[in-house]
Amino acid sequence: MIVDAPPDPDAVLGLVERNGLAPVALLLTHGHVDHTGGSFDICQRAGISAYVHPDDDFLTFDPATQLRALFGAESASLPAPDRVERLFDGTRLALGGLDIEVIHTPGHTPGHCCFMVEGRLLSGDHLFAGSIGRTDLPGGDMAELLSSMRTKILPLPDETIVYPGHGPATTMRAERRSNPFLRDLL
Repeated sequence: MIVDAPPDPDAVLGLVERNGLAPVALLLTHGHVDHTGGSFDICQRAGISAYVHPDDDFLTFDPATQLRALFGAESASLPAPDRVERLFDGTRLALGGLDIEVIHTPGHTPGHCCFMVEGRLLSGDHLFAGSIGRTDLPGGDMAELLSSMRTKILPLPDETIVYPGHGPATTMRAERRSNPFLRDLL
């Protein structure tokens, strides 16, 4: 599976090809264009569907407007994915021989999802090494992010390896000990 699709599908698909992989799905953690901008091309060229939570439809299916509104950028050549499956909290997906648990973690966006795969958390823009996702973009809500962090992410075991959408990997143990945003939640 491919997780998230930045607006550089050639780089993503080049990496897939160089490693001899055959993706079966594109999982989108959320609808921000830096995670979905290449989704149409990736899905078309790999012959796969994108999986996304419906609460992010307003972001996922209108990337050009998102770019204009957020950054003043124009891009008419950034179509949304046209093969879509829906993600919901607690859904278990069997993709590519992997068991994937969908964890709906709203806050960064209303439809943000993390994915638990074989004891590893793919956290998108919810949890980073030493930080959390920003909430000042359309649909962001700090109280909701902290609530989903408290109820869905902090209960994970210390040894859970976390792979964020940006930056280095971390562990739940390291984040509990040093992440200043989590101190008040513990």
